[in-house]
Amino acid sequence: MENSLLLTYLLLVPVAGSIILLFFKAEDERIIKYFGLFVSTVVFLLSIYIYFNFDSENSSFQFIHQFKWIETLNIHYKVGIDGMSILLVVLTTFLTPLTLISSWSSVKKKVKEFTFFMLFLEVGMLGVFVSLDLFLFYIFWEAMLIPMYFIIGIWGGERRIYAAVKFFIYTMAGSLLMLVAIIWLAIHASSYLGGFTTDLEQLYKVAPLFDQSTQNYLFLAFGISFAIKVPLFPFHTWLPDAHVEAPTAGSVILAGVLLKMGTYGFLRYNLPLFPAASTHFASFISILAIIGIIYGALVAMVQTDMKKLVAYSSVAHLGFVILGIFALTQESVQGAIIQMINHGLSTGALFLLVGFIYERTHTREISYYGGIAKIVPVYSFFLMLVSLSSVGLPGLNGFVGEFLILLGSFKSSVLNSWWYTGFAATGVILAAVYLLWMYKRVVFGKVVNPKVEELTDLNKREISILVPIIIFIVWIGVYPSTFLHVSDKTTTKIIQQVQNPPKAELK
Repeated sequence: MENSLLLTYLLLVPVAGSIILLFFKAEDERIIKYFGLFVSTVVFLLSIYIYFNFDSENSSFQFIHQFKWIETLNIHYKVGIDGMSILLVVLTTFLTPLTLISSWSSVKKKVKEFTFFMLFLEVGMLGVFVSLDLFLFYIFWEAMLIPMYFIIGIWGGERRIYAAVKFFIYTMAGSLLMLVAIIWLAIHASSYLGGFTTDLEQLYKVAPLFDQSTQNYLFLAFGISFAIKVPLFPFHTWLPDAHVEAPTAGSVILAGVLLKMGTYGFLRYNLPLFPAASTHFASFISILAIIGIIYGALVAMVQTDMKKLVAYSSVAHLGFVILGIFALTQESVQGAIIQMINHGLSTGALFLLVGFIYERTHTREISYYGGIAKIVPVYSFFLMLVSLSSVGLPGLNGFVGEFLILLGSFKSSVLNSWWYTGFAATGVILAAVYLLWMYKRVVFGKVVNPKVEELTDLNKREISILVPIIIFIVWIGVYPSTFLHVSDKTTTKIIQQVQNPPKAELK
């Protein structure tokens, strides 16, 4: 029997943990680190329990818990999950404890505050994925900005303040558009529902009835907010700065989870609420996605900084996800969802590996390295495996997502042209170019820099962080059905909501 309070517990545990943390003495750094890890591990185990009790044959929202929050406006606290959000919830709870372990030696100042913000950030991310009320969703969407701003601004690199402010202003600007759209949507729907409501399931029944121009405006208001978060070309300029200046833990969470909020938003809100507008804008957004795929790859190729290279690779990889979403076929949307998970694992691991070597040398310049294969063989092996998974080598996770997206977009009746698939496929080749070229320059060749010979290989703590990620990279690559099956019914439902909306127009 499903326990409707489980998702609320999932949110309350890190909230309680972060509040308790404030009562610790700042000097007790070791205890603080272990406590933060303990709390995030409890959240992960709770999410695993939810995952195993989730019914993947049911396309409806599950584990729903709701009560009236602001009665006068009919706003509810309402949480629930489906086959798409459960995967993202588990990804979030899986990466959070790993990032806390990764910062064990790299974060030396204000450890208590850092752990507090990481747990606070986890609450915001989980809240975004489980909210079934638009007002509640907006609260979590904005709340998540605050800890990320401080994580970049306090523990980041030399230009951390610039990067943090840019990240905050970009996301805030998009969020205000979404807030206006939520109010407009709820008021417009009230004439049909008999009252103001921000309940997502109620709005699913009504919003598709709006006329084309209303849908278009609302789609764009929501869409720009999500496009900034993805980030979709040309809204991507905040990303390289935020990634490069963020500490390793911040970069992993930023790439692994935060960027997925944009793609999740398109799937959860834009497609089902505004189906006519979704098909209307599908070609235009797909073109932007393909520009992002090629542009991100070309810019990554000329980077001299390893972290910036990985950051631009995210623009390319998320372009694939957007293309998959707007191709609107079963294969492409399934591919988009699994690619969201793949990107979180592969790019998260790449940022960890860059962070590990940066801790030893305090530089990310590719030219500093060369010939480290014999000096740090374990590091070189992990970097090779993760790079290949990011390239999309068959047998590893990246291939599954990219193959399904390209297959689905080729079959798409909405895009109705093989040109989209043809241009997008060049991104796979370019990914191999910039990642393998980076790997060759860092790992192979002669040791040009004598300082590199003093490098130490990965320690047990660092290996213990990477091994769980590698297990999932191989698992998804070899047997993706485990995870595709979970989101299958949800994907079918989303596509049906777009292709077969109610026909009568709302006057």
